[in-house]
Amino acid sequence: MNVEKFKSNSYVLYISVILIALFRLLLTATIPLLDKTEARYAEIARIMQETNQWVVPQIDYGIPFWAKPPISTWLSAGSFIVFGVNEFAARFPSFLLSILLLVIAGKMAKKSGVSFYLPGFILLTTPEFLVHTGVVSTDTALEFCIAIMMISFWKTMKSEQKTYWNYLFFIALGLGLLAKGPLIMVLTFPPLFLWCCLDIRRFRELFSKFSIITGILITLIIGLPWYYFAEQQSPGFLDYFIVGEHYKRFVEPGWKGDLYGSGHSQPKGMIWVFMLVFGLPWIQIVLYKLWKIRKTILKNDWVSFLVLWLFWTPLFFTLSKNILHTYTLPVMMPIMFLMVYWWEDFTRKKVLIRIALIFPIIAFVAYTVIATGLFDDKMNTDKYILEQLMEKNENKDIPLYYWKEKNYSGQFYSNGKAQLITTENQFDSIFKINKKIILITLKKREKEIPKKYIEQMVLAESNYKTSIFVSK
Repeated sequence: MNVEKFKSNSYVLYISVILIALFRLLLTATIPLLDKTEARYAEIARIMQETNQWVVPQIDYGIPFWAKPPISTWLSAGSFIVFGVNEFAARFPSFLLSILLLVIAGKMAKKSGVSFYLPGFILLTTPEFLVHTGVVSTDTALEFCIAIMMISFWKTMKSEQKTYWNYLFFIALGLGLLAKGPLIMVLTFPPLFLWCCLDIRRFRELFSKFSIITGILITLIIGLPWYYFAEQQSPGFLDYFIVGEHYKRFVEPGWKGDLYGSGHSQPKGMIWVFMLVFGLPWIQIVLYKLWKIRKTILKNDWVSFLVLWLFWTPLFFTLSKNILHTYTLPVMMPIMFLMVYWWEDFTRKKVLIRIALIFPIIAFVAYTVIATGLFDDKMNTDKYILEQLMEKNENKDIPLYYWKEKNYSGQFYSNGKAQLITTENQFDSIFKINKKIILITLKKREKEIPKKYIEQMVLAESNYKTSIFVSK
């Protein structure tokens, strides 16, 4: 190996990882929470922190949120206690989990003789991973738990005796049940089983190297109590979450049972398109390399392990009709590990590095443009129009209402003060009680506001999707 080239590439990787990570940290604090997903989860965490209701997450005051387990909400709500209620606090736990994965993967890479920063560079230049390094969602926590489970399984199977990795596997499984439910088992157990099937002796090793009884108890102690208490405090949760979210969501196009939105109906097999797009540029290189070594893949324990980890998730979701690109997030780790394993085989490393930096550079340029404020009214958030309205109104206690449906960003940035109007009778009562009100509506719903009430208000602020009216 050319030592100078190694040092040169390592320096580029080091600088790139630090700069991209700092840039991503900057985004967590400066980009407003966007509707619907991110603002929704941030608002759920804000309500949890405010009401001190830590068992059943609430999508609005008194309305339970059954769609996801609470670990991501717990992390954001805890972050609010430490840093205050703001965008940075909501996103910081997700950022921290991603950085922890970079550190763990970096230490593994260093032991194999490559740069500590190579895994971080590969992941932070992959669109799907970079986007989720600091996004309020449940997917980052799920990805973290899956990664720890898979790494722990590999480490345990390759150890001569039982190690702490054995217990970490079951801890991650328990946390995964609190991150996104039984899906953690669906996305990890099959590839692990198939890998063991490649060499039947691995099943014997599995039982000798894993403390299975103790491990199962650890998983149950971590994962099950919350499910019990959630069902006790909010009856019906288990039926909705287990049957609805884990079966009907994926087999019924445009699933009508979704209490918190609408299903994301996609053509079958769309998960593969998402993987090819959001895994750029590394997934294409991995696929090319796998094709070249296709006859020997199963002969290499590590490569076969990673290949099963990589392809199981898209295979599982191939026939699913309600999917998002975020479902590809768990496969970014095996893509990275394969690239690290083959890194020394590539002769044009600098070319790969330059190509990989294209997406982060585009993201930085886009952020620079957005930071000018020229596109504030084009962003999918109510933050800016609410701020502008409050600057103009000396009375900060004017009641705030949404017509027909709330934007989660509006609910978050109003600290939960926004209320909902859905009927004409409610309008009558509100105008009788209050001398002045603020009414927010989606532009597509403006025409639904009764004429006699719209005539009593004036347009105060608007953006591309929302209008704010203030009573005269």
